[in-house]
Parts: sequence; C-alpha cells; structure tokens
Amino acid sequence: MGFCGAVLLFLSYTLIFATFPFSLCLCIKVVAEYERTVIFRLGRILEGGAKGPGLFFIVPCMDMIRKVDLRTVTFDVPPQEVLTKDSVTVAVDAVVYYRIYNPVIAVTNVEDADRSTRLLAATTLRNVLGTKNLSEILSERESISNMMQNMLDDATDPWGVKVERVEVKDVRLPVQLQRAMAAEAEAAREARAKVIAAEEGLPGSQRGRRCYQRVAVRLQLRYLQTLNTISAEKNSTIIFPLPLEILAHFMHKPPL
Repeated sequence: MGFCGAVLLFLSYTLIFATFPFSLCLCIKVVAEYERTVIFRLGRILEGGAKGPGLFFIVPCMDMIRKVDLRTVTFDVPPQEVLTKDSVTVAVDAVVYYRIYNPVIAVTNVEDADRSTRLLAATTLRNVLGTKNLSEILSERESISNMMQNMLDDATDPWGVKVERVEVKDVRLPVQLQRAMAAEAEAAREARAKVIAAEEGLPGSQRGRRCYQRVAVRLQLRYLQTLNTISAEKNSTIIFPLPLEILAHFMHKPPL
C-alpha cells in the first residue's frame, strides 16, 4: 500500500476503535452460501481472493466490495433473424444456462459478465445458424446446441463464466414457406398412396389381362374408377351414372 496507504489504514482503525461498538454495523458484512465477495482496498484486491460465505470484516473508509452470485443463471436469447445457407430467412431463439465459477476474474476481467454473455450468445446463435441449411436446423437441434455451448464456453472462460447448457427453443418459418412445405408433404403422401394402390392391383391386372381386351370394358373400368375418386372427396358434385352401352348405341349408329 505504501506509506500513504499505511497512514490511511491507521487512521481508519483509529476511527473504528473510537466509535466502537457503533462502527460494527459498517465493518461487519454477511454473504450467503451462494455468494462470494471481492474486496478492493485502495483499488487492489486483498490477498486470499473472494471472501465468504459467512461473516467478514472490512474497513469502511478504505474497502470497496463487489458481491458475485454463484448460482446458475438462465436467460432467453431474443429471436434472431437468420439467413440460412440455402437463403431462407428464419427466426430462431434459444435458452442459455451459465454460472460464474471464478468471482475474482468475473469482476476484474470484464465490466459486466452477465450483459457480455447475453450479447455473445445472440451473436454466436446467428453465426452458427448462418452456416446451416434449413433442413439441418430443423433436424439437428441437439448438435447445434452442443456446438453453441462449446463456442460460448471457450469465449467466456477468460471471464470466469461457465456455460452449462444451450437449447434451441423455437424455429419460426415464414407463412409462405410453411404452406409450401405442407403442400410438398401432402403431394409426397398422395404419390406414395398411388404407388401402393398400383402395386396392390398389379397381380390382379396380370391375371385378368386376357379378359379386358375389349375397348368397351376398359372404358367401363375407367369410368368406375373416376366415380370412386370423385366420391372420396368432400364436395357437392352430383353424379348421374349412365351405362356406357347406351352411349355405344349412338356411337356406332351410321349417319343419316
């Protein structure tokens, strides 16, 4: 502390003893089990590092204290508008869990560890998702969360912060993209259903190939298939079944 520091310390102790026991309310501090206190005396950290938990003594005129909470802190990363690798704009938010494991470093190496961690989490989320395709973001959330956790943990280690967990909470797609994806999935399901129906009818068609040589019979089957397709849909179409034999009579009638 030097000569001036020693003089100030002597005068402070003299004032404490002169006002005893009233000075105890300013000299004795208490910290909880989940807290630690970093004490600066004339701008320098006292030997021994952080104090607590329990009671400890300070010199009111010379010491400045900073309390640090060691419990796990949870915060939501605001929704980030991200342009994916395949040029799709999505809004993604996440949840980050972290705690301070070294109170001295958290106080001396960074001005505000909590605010710095929040800003870094938002930046890391945009950087990681910008290198992924939309399909990878939707299907590989766990790997993306692990990648973000490792990157945040490495970046916040000099601040005395330990990132314990990162979870991608929600991926919001544009409405037009949602409709396009729904239409694509529905078309794929219909295509698979038609393939299955065709495969089921293939053995019967092979066995009865010789029985369906006449054109009128094939038209009749096509006609019945069309009626079956129309009746399966929910619409107000009115169908009047008409035997093809009646139409065949007019089709083969010679002109006048």
